[in-house]
Amino acid sequence: MQLLKRILTAVVLIPIVLGLILRAPVPILALVAALVALLAIQELLRLSEAYKIKPFHWATYIFVGLFYLFLAINPGHDTPLLSTAVFAGSAGFAVALAPFAFLVIGMRRADLSTSLPAAMTSAFAFVYVALPLGFLVQIREQVSGAFLLLYLLLLVWAGDIFAYFVGRSLGRHLLSPRISPRKTWEGTLASLIASLVVGMLLYKYALPISSGLLNAHLIEKRDGLFGLETPRLWPTLLLSAAINVAAQLGDLVESLIKRGAGVKDSGTLLPGHGGMLDRIDALLFAAPVLWYYASWRLLQ
Repeated sequence: MQLLKRILTAVVLIPIVLGLILRAPVPILALVAALVALLAIQELLRLSEAYKIKPFHWATYIFVGLFYLFLAINPGHDTPLLSTAVFAGSAGFAVALAPFAFLVIGMRRADLSTSLPAAMTSAFAFVYVALPLGFLVQIREQVSGAFLLLYLLLLVWAGDIFAYFVGRSLGRHLLSPRISPRKTWEGTLASLIASLVVGMLLYKYALPISSGLLNAHLIEKRDGLFGLETPRLWPTLLLSAAINVAAQLGDLVESLIKRGAGVKDSGTLLPGHGGMLDRIDALLFAAPVLWYYASWRLLQ
C-alpha cells in the first residue's frame, strides 16, 4: 500500500513539475519555489522543536518570502529576471544578513536564552532550503536553463528510484545504520550508475530532445541545448557523478535531522513520500552543484 501511494503521488506530481520547469514563466516558477520552500521550512521548524528549540516561525517565513519576491520581480522585458552576478551578490547579502536579522528579532523575547538557538535555526533554514531552491529559479534564467533543470531532475529521480528498488531487493550492506537504517551500499552504487547512464544519454541526445521539446511548444529556443558540438563525455560523467553524490548526501543529511528529532518523516503532505522536505532533500544539495557548473560555463 505504501509503495502504491508513492507511485500514484509521483504519477500526479511529475507532469506538473516538468510543465513548470519547461514552460512556466519564471515569475510563476519563483512563486511555486517559494511555496515549496515555505512548506519545507515549516516542517523543518517543527522538527527543530524536538531539539528543544523555540523557532521564529513567522519571521522566517517573511524573510524567505521577501527573498523570493525579489527573484520574481522582472526589471525589464528583454533582459533576464535576475542575472547570475546579481543573484550571487543578492544571495550572499541575504546569507550574511540573516543571522543579524533574526538575532535582532530575538531581542524581543522574554527568555533571551532561546534567542540564539532560534536565530541559528532560522538562518540555517534559509541557507539549507530557501537558497538552493532559489538556485533552481536562477538556473532556469540561464541559457539552456530548462534543459539543465530537466537534466537535474531526471538525474536525481533516476538515482532515487534505483537506490530504492535495488536497496530493497538486493541490499545487504548498510551504508549508515545510525542515520538511515534502510540505505545500503548496493542501493548507493545503483543510484550512482543510474545517474551516470541517464546523464550520458541526456547529453548525447541533447539536440533531438531539445528539438522535440521545441516542436511540442514546451520550451523556447533559448531554453534548449542546440549547440552544434556534442558535449564531451568525461565532463558530463563527472558532473552527473557530482550531482548524484550531492543528492545522496542531501538525503542522508535530512535523515540525520529526522533521526535526531525522533521521527520517520518530516510531514504527511505527500502520500507515500512523507513531507515536502522529504521530497526535495536531494535537490537541496544537488541544485547548488548544477548552478555552479552552469554559472562557470557562462564565463568560458
